[in-house]
Amino acid sequence: MDFNSGRRTTTLLCGLLAAGLLTACGGDSDHHNDTDTPSEPQRAQDSRSFSVNEASLPFDETGVSGHDNADRWWGVRPSGAGYRIEVPETWNGMLVMYAHGYRGEGEELTVNNPSIRQHLLDEGYAWAASSYSTNYYDVRAGVEDTNELALAFNDIAEDEGRTLAAPTKIYIMGGSMGGHVTAAAIEEETYQTANHKVRYNGAVPMCGVVGDTFEFQYLAQVTMAAQHFAHMVNPAAPPLTAIPATNFDVAAINDVVWDSVPTTSTLGVLSEEGEKMQALVRNLSGGQRPIADTGFRTYYWNVVMGTGGRGGDVNGILTGNLTGNAGVTYQFDNFPPLTTEEQAFNDTILRVEGNPAANGLRDDGLRWIPVINGEFSIPVVSLQGLGDLYVPFRHGQLYRERAEANGNGGWLVQRAIRSPGHCDYTLEEQETAFDDMIDWEQNSIMPDGDDFLNPTNVAADTFGCAFSTNASGDDAAAVQATRPSTMAACVP
Repeated sequence: MDFNSGRRTTTLLCGLLAAGLLTACGGDSDHHNDTDTPSEPQRAQDSRSFSVNEASLPFDETGVSGHDNADRWWGVRPSGAGYRIEVPETWNGMLVMYAHGYRGEGEELTVNNPSIRQHLLDEGYAWAASSYSTNYYDVRAGVEDTNELALAFNDIAEDEGRTLAAPTKIYIMGGSMGGHVTAAAIEEETYQTANHKVRYNGAVPMCGVVGDTFEFQYLAQVTMAAQHFAHMVNPAAPPLTAIPATNFDVAAINDVVWDSVPTTSTLGVLSEEGEKMQALVRNLSGGQRPIADTGFRTYYWNVVMGTGGRGGDVNGILTGNLTGNAGVTYQFDNFPPLTTEEQAFNDTILRVEGNPAANGLRDDGLRWIPVINGEFSIPVVSLQGLGDLYVPFRHGQLYRERAEANGNGGWLVQRAIRSPGHCDYTLEEQETAFDDMIDWEQNSIMPDGDDFLNPTNVAADTFGCAFSTNASGDDAAAVQATRPSTMAACVP
């Protein structure tokens, strides 16, 4: 299901009416200054407080080698976001903005170094990263704070005693929620509506929420299905009554789905009934493909269940209920028509109608959850994991569909990675994606990618082999542990 088809027409019209954007889209450019206009409902996010532990900001050469003379700056921006910047002694004049992933719901804001920090410095790039000014799933803050930091790069350098020319190119990359920030930052709607505007030259979203609000539709649909499934198998398990379910019972669900629940170090062992739930989630998350079933049996099952669907309002990022499962067809196999059991499941599950208007256009900047319509015109190399249960492969399929629908498919190269978890990519995969994006942007050499939309191709045992690599000693322990098995089907 594509929950964005209705909004594309509005977005295109708004883009064509750039000067009158707000009026054309139902707002007035001075609307937020009109004291006679009733104030909008306040989000829970608006009343939350966040702050940077400034003692956590300083960093040195730890984690990289050969760059003792690089300049390293850190601090807090007027927005309250912390930042780090690193400029090699011999700078190539280009800047990479790094967008971090989801940081949970705590009050403390933190900054991440890029996963490929060593590689960036070795190639002469400066990089900068923001903590963002909020936590929770606040991609709007992520885009604005990342852009604001990019715009402040030269002033910060000057204040620190190093006069630099303006960057000749600015690129952006990030993973997970940071992949959403990355993909949203280059969208035409963002260029039209953001308060801080940066025209990026290329992008690398990794394991990203590149289907934007589909992520919350998916989490709601999976968790609702899990509770309903548990109740149908075992009537003693609580029935599904709402989204979020007020009596959501993960223990009761696990009792039905698993003989042995997944942990951070062991794969789960499915019950006979659990095989049906696995197939149901496989269908919702992108269809038949390698590594999908392995991904289902990782501890990310616990992460997905722990979200409880994030509520219809995405834990207070919105004021209304965005998500629902109306119109979703749940299947326990890959073959229509529905079996008698599947039909009974679909007939009896609670149906909730979502409201896309809960994330509508705004007159004060970006939408609360910035959208990814596939309206971009710069090189993008995107990575998506085949087994990822948390940010599933379906995001990559939606990204391709939207880019093609808007005539921009030629700017998008996608690569499927044979990883069972979330963002568990090798450094080589990330570095190669970045380098290939750069070669494309600077030398007009378009790199190869995978076809995400051909079901036969995606279902092949060797799908994802072309751009997945074996782990090295520099990769995370989890990546080293899982790659031998996920690469076994690939021809050496």
